[in-house]
Amino acid sequence: MSSPEERIRELGLEIPDVVAPLASYVPAARTGSLVYTAGQLPIVKGELAATGKVGAEIDPERATELARLCGLNAIAAIRAEVGELSRVRRIVKVVGFVASAPDFYGQPQVVNGVSDLLGEVFGDAGKHARSAVGVAVLPRDAPVEVELIAEVD
Repeated sequence: MSSPEERIRELGLEIPDVVAPLASYVPAARTGSLVYTAGQLPIVKGELAATGKVGAEIDPERATELARLCGLNAIAAIRAEVGELSRVRRIVKVVGFVASAPDFYGQPQVVNGVSDLLGEVFGDAGKHARSAVGVAVLPRDAPVEVELIAEVD
């Protein structure tokens, strides 16, 4: 079986640089065998890929793509913390926050963007528990934010 890094390349993706923190925190923190990522926004090359509320300015399909970008940024933070992605034994938990218009109820489908990416990259080790939460606003007016907990060796 190919490594997670190889699978990312096979998907036509590349692991981005770790997104610099927007405030007083670190991108990822390890305690024992667990790595917790900070909330990751859909930032590409230092710029937020989109702004607005899902179900208003952002359509759900675009939001799902943005959740995938958040997941890629979380993967980058994990790799920076542990050195290589083959050290990930399991993605334990995903929390996805979706800045939602008042009448938008499709948060689980939006967060599938990151869940599907994790399955493609880590296979069975990418299967995880998850929360998908609708919120009024996210930092910098981002439509989606994702955080992960990974078990590593």
